[in-house]
Amino acid sequence: MARASELKSGSVCEIKGKQYFVKHVETKNPSARGAATLYKVIFNEILTKQKYEETFKGDDIIGDVQYATNDVQFLFSDGDMYTFMDISDYSQHMLSKSDLGEQALWLRDGLEGIEGIIINDVLVGIHLPNTLEFTVEDTAPRMKGATATKSFKPAHLSGGNITVNVPDYIENGEVIKVHTGTKEYVSRA
Repeated sequence: MARASELKSGSVCEIKGKQYFVKHVETKNPSARGAATLYKVIFNEILTKQKYEETFKGDDIIGDVQYATNDVQFLFSDGDMYTFMDISDYSQHMLSKSDLGEQALWLRDGLEGIEGIIINDVLVGIHLPNTLEFTVEDTAPRMKGATATKSFKPAHLSGGNITVNVPDYIENGEVIKVHTGTKEYVSRA
């Protein structure tokens, strides 16, 4: 059994006898004294793929689901379908863009290091690595004579529609690490 405060995108849980895959968790901190932190969670039911939303208090108990994880590689996308290959047995699995949600932004052909969540021999979701490397395709040039304080500028990254704020000293063509959960610059690669 897990607490609602431990849920994160990609978790699998059971509520009222049904199995769900966590798509998104939003934390709300009420301003009233003594008010509990609330967690608004968007789920997809594993069997029917139906969307389900519920709000929990941090201490609420959520049922666990038994599942396996396998290393998978992203092969390619075709329209709204994304194809993954299980590294251990080379079997291929597909997930839709709606199944992946924001995770689809990070996928590039041949991407490895992805953990596939498998229930009853069906891929139901993925966990991306915490950081991924990208090449900076387009960012403003460094400003000469800028102040000594940290300043950031937007940078468009290779492989998709991802834009992150990077330090002023990052130039076009540099390879950087980006945190997949927060969409924030981590370091040069």
